[in-house]
Amino acid sequence: MNGEQAAAPWWKGAVVYQIYPRSFQDSNADGVGDLAGIAARLDYVAALGVDAIWLSPFFTSPMRDFGYDIADYCDVDALFGTLADFDALLARAHALGLRVIIDQVYAHTSDAHGWFQQSRARRDGEKADWYVWADPRPDGTPPNNWQSVFGGPGWTWDARRRQYYMHNFLSSQPQLNVHLPAVQRALLDVARFWLERGVDGFRIDAINFAMHDPQLRDNPPAPPGGPRTRPFDYQLKVYNQSHPDIPLFLERLRALMDEYGACFSVAEVGGPTPLAEMRAFTAGQTRLNSAYGFAFLYAEQLTARVVAQAIADWPEAPGLGWPSWALTNHDSPRGLSRWAAADHRAAFARMAMLLLLSLRGNAFLYYGEELGLTQVDIPFDELQDPEAIANWPLTLSRDGARTPMAWEGDAPNLGFSTARPWLRVGADHAALAVDRQAADPQSLLHLTRRLIALRKTQAALRLGAIDDIAVSGELLCFSRRHGRRILRVAVNFAATPRPLGWTGSVIAAVNGATAEHLPPFGAIIIAEPGA
Repeated sequence: MNGEQAAAPWWKGAVVYQIYPRSFQDSNADGVGDLAGIAARLDYVAALGVDAIWLSPFFTSPMRDFGYDIADYCDVDALFGTLADFDALLARAHALGLRVIIDQVYAHTSDAHGWFQQSRARRDGEKADWYVWADPRPDGTPPNNWQSVFGGPGWTWDARRRQYYMHNFLSSQPQLNVHLPAVQRALLDVARFWLERGVDGFRIDAINFAMHDPQLRDNPPAPPGGPRTRPFDYQLKVYNQSHPDIPLFLERLRALMDEYGACFSVAEVGGPTPLAEMRAFTAGQTRLNSAYGFAFLYAEQLTARVVAQAIADWPEAPGLGWPSWALTNHDSPRGLSRWAAADHRAAFARMAMLLLLSLRGNAFLYYGEELGLTQVDIPFDELQDPEAIANWPLTLSRDGARTPMAWEGDAPNLGFSTARPWLRVGADHAALAVDRQAADPQSLLHLTRRLIALRKTQAALRLGAIDDIAVSGELLCFSRRHGRRILRVAVNFAATPRPLGWTGSVIAAVNGATAEHLPPFGAIIIAEPGA
């Protein structure tokens, strides 16, 4: 690592490994992963060469949305362990040189949270307005037409207050009134609690849902076109989310994080048009460090044009934030199953890994992505995910991307647990298990380690500019520049070969790619002569 790389914030250009706690490692034989299990596997994660881990929620929760419905922001759910287990995990990660990022869910809580229990008890109580409450229309119907992401109206009647409360997701996830200064102070206190324990940053969940239109105006109908599996899809989400005051709250959060130094913040921004919000949430030096959307996560196909457009949407310009990229995560079906035929998946996985680790920005790896894990077909009677159940069979379930990690090909449940796992293991995952790939120098696991190590030694890949973006059919080319160093990247997304005809030193290549020729799904990084 050169001097400039060493002087850059640790998170800039970092590779972050996402761990879904339920599915990584079970340490107590109850079929569900836990914090002690994660701690026991951190040597493996550190050996990948990643800079940080991101832990999906492990907080106290009824688990109706698997931890994104929080009943206590400042404690660990007994399913995952204790605060002492978290502290031990954090200490072990830091000892291995890994930073730890955790989720923060500020748009809503569980209806089991004490704040909501107090809010619903009476209209004039201390926390009466901590959530979004509204009187019914004269005919008793909800106050407006807002719809829930998981299906049905975005309002639920509460007989205790004789009012409706708002929820953008499940009815058991009431919407916090983040406009209220007292709520903002409480959320900042939550952040401070975890910063005091030593976490290194936050991934902010669904932050564009954090504030609503106080006038409760109806959303307009969406124009015709596009897939519609939920009432939510029939509206333009103008008023139930994306309020212009959200960045002001993020400035307060950033100021708090800056008190602790070198922390990293990244926003999740969903929806069909997230770009303006991602830019607003990361603008300047007083808001979040980074953001990612769903350009790849929900893409039907990963193509040269899809990637080129995503790159172009995050130019290097004054005032624009630093991008982050994820090809798959806990909210999207496994990318390989969406994008590649079965006989092409191994080659596609190698190509996609080189691409991800060549982009300008932070790279987020979802657990098992370094193994090429595929989407698991979960039968309807085994589904756990409320979104999948509500929309079955029109969407691939999130459950199929949340199945147990494949550790040992010949072990019961692939080494994840000695008990029956909460979700079935993938039928084809034994051949992809860690122990099998660790024994094969040509495996995707070894390739991932080599590419991460390369990224750390090449400032052009970790910090450099990206330009010369060109698309020709399914061939994508771009350059990464840092000082006098110029790296050229070519990626063939097609199952047919392409001539290339470049010169220079090859520093990484997959699927038999050379400077002269790209085989099917071939990809290459070349250093220009003299650079």
